[in-house]
Amino acid sequence: MTTPSRALKIAVFGATSAIAEATLRLWAAQNAQLFLVARDRERLERIAADLTLRGARGVKSFVADFDDPSILAPMLAAMEAALGVPEVALVAFGTLGDQKAIARDPEAVRRTLLTNIVSPAVLLTALAERFEQAGRGCLAVITSVAGDRGRASNYVYGAAKGGLQTFLEGLRHRLAKSQVQVLDIRPGPVDTPMTAHMSKEGFLWATPERVAADILRAVGRRRTVLYTPWFWRWIMLVIRHLPQPLFHRLNI
Repeated sequence: MTTPSRALKIAVFGATSAIAEATLRLWAAQNAQLFLVARDRERLERIAADLTLRGARGVKSFVADFDDPSILAPMLAAMEAALGVPEVALVAFGTLGDQKAIARDPEAVRRTLLTNIVSPAVLLTALAERFEQAGRGCLAVITSVAGDRGRASNYVYGAAKGGLQTFLEGLRHRLAKSQVQVLDIRPGPVDTPMTAHMSKEGFLWATPERVAADILRAVGRRRTVLYTPWFWRWIMLVIRHLPQPLFHRLNI
């Protein structure tokens, strides 16, 4: 692989997630300059060391709880000190949880919505201002196919991801006159620690590595919405258009 003359500058928020780590490995192999943010300091340090060995030109890290609004200013100041305004910002943090348990606990509902829609929206609002002023770059955000239609199996998580999809659509509209790309990444089920409690039978499950390859391709092609793997676009098209009487008979 040819080493680029200038290192791509990339910030990843939620860098310890399985999808983010797999994507970072691909960017490291391209000699990218990286800024990583996550809550788990020890794991973040291990990932940073691994990415350096894999070819990253430079790796800086910052420990943060994304649900703490007081961390936003110092976190973005650290990003700018490390990279300036990066070419790509990948927002990859979130929680899944068990819908049945969440439905019995109002606080769990609040936390699920906070982490999956409120905190990303706050971060993206601040990032968008910087990217718009720079007049370039890509804001790439992992949402989920769960946001396409509310379903009994994950409607709190799905509501948060659906809200984030709508937020990204509006942000894309706002930034349409600039050169800033807003990429909504909608994976189907992915075999990660977050889904360890779920059965993984069937062809619908993807690996983080497959999703990561799709993300790099979508960033490079300036896509706006990515269903990954590709067949989820057509599966969700059908699910979104099912009449309610039929939809309510399905156990999904």
